Amino acid sequence: MRQQQWGWLALLGCVLNTTTVQANTMGNLSPQTPLNQKEIELAPPAAMRKITPVFQLRDVAPTDWAVEALQSLTERYNCLQGYPDGTFRGERPLTRYEFAASLSACFSQLPPLQGEEFLTVERLRQEFVEELEDIATFIHTLEGRLRTLEDQSFSTTVIFGGQVVFALSGATGGRPPGRGETGILFTHQTQLALATSFHGKDRLLLGLTTGNFNDFGFANPRALNSYMALLNSQSGAEDQFSLDTLEYRTVAFKDRMVLTFKPLGFSLGDVLTPNTPHGETGGGAVSRFGAQNPLFQLGALNSGVGLDWLVSDQVRLQTAYGMRNSAEGGVFNASHSALGVQVLVAPGDRTVAGLTYINAYSQDGRLDTFTGSFNADTSGTFLEPAQIHGLGATLQTYLTDNIILAAWGGMTYTRSLVSPAFALSATGTLSLGIEDPFGRMGDYWGIVAGIPPKLLVGGTIERRDQGTSFHLETFYRWRVSDRLSLSPGIFLVTDPGHISNNNTFWIGTVRASFQF
Repeated sequence: MRQQQWGWLALLGCVLNTTTVQANTMGNLSPQTPLNQKEIELAPPAAMRKITPVFQLRDVAPTDWAVEALQSLTERYNCLQGYPDGTFRGERPLTRYEFAASLSACFSQLPPLQGEEFLTVERLRQEFVEELEDIATFIHTLEGRLRTLEDQSFSTTVIFGGQVVFALSGATGGRPPGRGETGILFTHQTQLALATSFHGKDRLLLGLTTGNFNDFGFANPRALNSYMALLNSQSGAEDQFSLDTLEYRTVAFKDRMVLTFKPLGFSLGDVLTPNTPHGETGGGAVSRFGAQNPLFQLGALNSGVGLDWLVSDQVRLQTAYGMRNSAEGGVFNASHSALGVQVLVAPGDRTVAGLTYINAYSQDGRLDTFTGSFNADTSGTFLEPAQIHGLGATLQTYLTDNIILAAWGGMTYTRSLVSPAFALSATGTLSLGIEDPFGRMGDYWGIVAGIPPKLLVGGTIERRDQGTSFHLETFYRWRVSDRLSLSPGIFLVTDPGHISNNNTFWIGTVRASFQF
């Protein structure tokens, strides 16, 4: 629970004035919603340098409910500290460090109890000895019941949560490549989750998802006819809930390794950290392409395993293996599979860099990232069993305390296993993120510019990308509360599908994300 200056002040006044101040001084306090550490203005006790008379505090009125406690701390105990600018800041959140320092300062001014004061305190202790013993017994019993509950209970440890993203979206342009049948759409993506732990260092997660952005949304041939038009928050489930996530994670190797088993809803990005500031579904990038490097979505996998090993404080080694349609051919003979390895390095507190290699198999030669051109995603449509090699790099670095520079890039080489056909594709972005812009705690402003996956060269293939598409995007996450945020955003793509005579399209949306 968040402590405030007025609250600890009244509490301290009660402690130091046991014989004269009534306990109901705290009666006006009400519980406050906890805030994130970033949202608390940190002001170290060292900034409160001098004893200040109450009447000189500019932000304390004679009618304030705790003014008597203020006067007592100043006049009787000489331990009230004000800020150098002549304020007390009684409504500001208080950290534990500040509370401890201020309490110590006041207790250091408290003289030893003598004479009548000592007798008064001793009389109070004897008068309430039975009540104190009852409280101690109650706490002891409560602790025992809590230990039993933690050791033996399962169902009461299940946590229920979820997220609902409502979006009002519209599109224009893009005729060709599509027919331009867009309009304004109101959609939702709803995710529900149940999580539990068996021994405190593991997690079992079940997730249900539904949505109503069907038929590929704006990417449909009747609309914009391009994977580049897919949104980050769209789900096409025709408003029918389905179990789309089943995951178990546990720690190993002296708590420095996390093992992941995910038979349902797996992607390489579940284990290989995408290392992007824009991946959040409800408040991150508007587009699917802008959310993360397409390499982490390669193969459209649905089950897999992985490990994440903290080798040192600066290095993490991650590896993941996933597959699709494994029921037909077994674990190592699936129609699509991918093995990914990533090394993340943090050379300092402000920078994280990643290098990723992926070795994949595709029965039809497709990448299936659904982020770039049709040619890149199908490897030039040679439609043959193929080996895929992917190489990617990611970077996040803080230019200042709240400005993040991020970039990622990737290349894929697809080689047919039955003919000389091959394809080489590439992609990349450069982005900027601003945390707490305009002084609003919890807000975020993102800007993304990049080139969606493009087929560069290929051998004995029918299709190649002749033009170059550019993706430009911006979005703003406005934090309304701890659970609710509003995120307007817009992006455009020039020469969609990397075809120079296609018309630019624009997509704008306003998302409302509610977490519970």
